[in-house]
Amino acid sequence: MLFVDNQEITDPSINIALETYLVENRLADEPMLLFYINEPSIIIGRNQNTVEEVNQRYVEENGIHVVRRMSGGGAVYHDLGNFSFCFIQDENGMARNFSAFTRPVIECLHKMGATGAALQGRNDLLIDGKKFSGNAMYVRNGRLTAHGTILFDADLDAVTQALKPRADKIESKGIKSIRSRVTNIKPYVADEYKGMSTREFRDSLLLNIFGVKDRAQVPEYRLEEKDWEKVRQIRAERFGNWDWNYGRSPAFSSERYFKFPIGAVDFRFNVERGVIQSIRIFGDFFGLGDIADVEKRLTGIAYRRDAIEKAFSEIDVKHYFGNIEAKELADLLVG
Repeated sequence: MLFVDNQEITDPSINIALETYLVENRLADEPMLLFYINEPSIIIGRNQNTVEEVNQRYVEENGIHVVRRMSGGGAVYHDLGNFSFCFIQDENGMARNFSAFTRPVIECLHKMGATGAALQGRNDLLIDGKKFSGNAMYVRNGRLTAHGTILFDADLDAVTQALKPRADKIESKGIKSIRSRVTNIKPYVADEYKGMSTREFRDSLLLNIFGVKDRAQVPEYRLEEKDWEKVRQIRAERFGNWDWNYGRSPAFSSERYFKFPIGAVDFRFNVERGVIQSIRIFGDFFGLGDIADVEKRLTGIAYRRDAIEKAFSEIDVKHYFGNIEAKELADLLVG
């Protein structure tokens, strides 16, 4: 097995593009292992409705990345206290065999003091009944990646806030996440590891997986500039743009209601491929204009904050809704 050094990049769109590049291109005959740590981000499963999974207001206020990955499964939160591992190899009938890929990680965690860590269910690693690692996999052209996360010293409050189920009514055709009790693995490891940073713990796990004492002894596949050029291209085409991360969400219908001082406003709309296909606006607000004008202006635009704010800024919202600001309406519609 060869280790791939991601050069300490923490941008999730680049790291997931790198993983995708390694899966979609057979660069070596041996299996590969990739580790990466991401800045605060929500990583969405391939078949999920991003809008339904993300607490959009919290994400925007805290500068959290949102990236849709290639594999299925549920949404997960990443930050600098969390690291990902990816085993990449020829498929060879290994698809859905999570135990084959999580076993080396579990064995190393046991050596590092977390003796209660175990694979439970199909694809989760738990300790004391709490989840510290979610795993997924996918296959492309006979190549497979089995990847997972390890919560070492992550901000668990942010996990809850960023993925907090929304109160809005959404009827979605996407795959919904199942919220589980989560924990960091740090409290369970031996004392010699408790004082480590996430990077130091990751590096210790790497040495344990390869059974060596020094980083220089780890066999490595070294990425060249031509590799990074292709990684950047994949990022531009997929993981670094809104169309992939939000626009590929399954179709959904939603209702957004709020009672402002000027009266209640009730948006009911349908979104497909990230675009508002139809919208109706109800409420007991006192507007002078025909609200159908507003509905027409909002139909056909991207269900994205900047596009919606622009649409409301281009109309006289007080004429249609009364004493309310365009930003308040955009906040309600986007969430």
